[in-house]
Amino acid sequence: MTERGTALLERPERPKRPAPPRAVSLPVGLIRTARPRQWIKNILVVAAPAAAGQLGSRHTAVQLALVFILFTAAAAAVYLINDARDADADRAHPVKCRRPVAAGDVPVSVAYTAGALLAAAAITGATTLCNAMTGALLTAYLSMQLAYCVWLKHVLVVDLAVVTTGFLLRAMIGGVALGIPLSRWFLITTGFGALFMVAAKRYSEAVQMEGSEGVTRVLLNAYTTGYLRFVWQLAAGVAVLAYCLWALESGGVAGQALLPWRQLSVIAFILAVLRYAVFADRGTAGEPEDVVLRDRPLAVIGLVWAAMYGLAVADL
Repeated sequence: MTERGTALLERPERPKRPAPPRAVSLPVGLIRTARPRQWIKNILVVAAPAAAGQLGSRHTAVQLALVFILFTAAAAAVYLINDARDADADRAHPVKCRRPVAAGDVPVSVAYTAGALLAAAAITGATTLCNAMTGALLTAYLSMQLAYCVWLKHVLVVDLAVVTTGFLLRAMIGGVALGIPLSRWFLITTGFGALFMVAAKRYSEAVQMEGSEGVTRVLLNAYTTGYLRFVWQLAAGVAVLAYCLWALESGGVAGQALLPWRQLSVIAFILAVLRYAVFADRGTAGEPEDVVLRDRPLAVIGLVWAAMYGLAVADL
């Protein structure tokens, strides 16, 4: 073989560039930037009323639907402002370059304006249509999330606390809007349950990105997988303990209930945590909604737990 032929064979292949993102209309781009796939998380607004057994009235259903819409608007505002702020950095990322703002489908100024309008509408709507405390919680959520976008996502441990608090506020706001007292065990179980899933997600990202520094968020490289494993294991333990204390607080069979459903629900709760921990340990616990919806045994366990807790609330 000639030297020229050898040189051609040894010439390294050029890395393939990702296909350019397809252009979309401005309305579609705004909706995509608002992350509709993430809206399922806002179903947590029913958590407090469900735990208190107050889901039966039409007023409650209407109020919770309103709270869901308002929280979704607030979350969308954060996504819009975040993508507008990170547009330049996203253009250099192999995946994030497809986001509508980074791709140029949504102008940065439009994203900022839409985000500001949604934030103002969410706070105003919560204050006038619900109560002042609901408006205050949404204001706290928006302030915290915007601070996270600008600064707090670069602070070790604090970033985990901020994301966890976002889930906790979702679980609290339905009860606050309806004037339902929030149990301390509810808050502890929900808070540490959220920390369990957040830390498991970060652990999974760290496992998948080991040896690929610079590909993912800078802060993730500052955590060790051992530390993140410790956090999700600790959070899971506290969540289980708090739920057990919460379930046993009633002290036995309530009223004319056939079985102590609240106490029995502890079994399903622990099984759900153990099942989720399988994915966390494997490093495949990415988005919580994906894990729950794609794993049939976990979904069944969740339904069994919900049925048991519902029977406990109904005193059957």
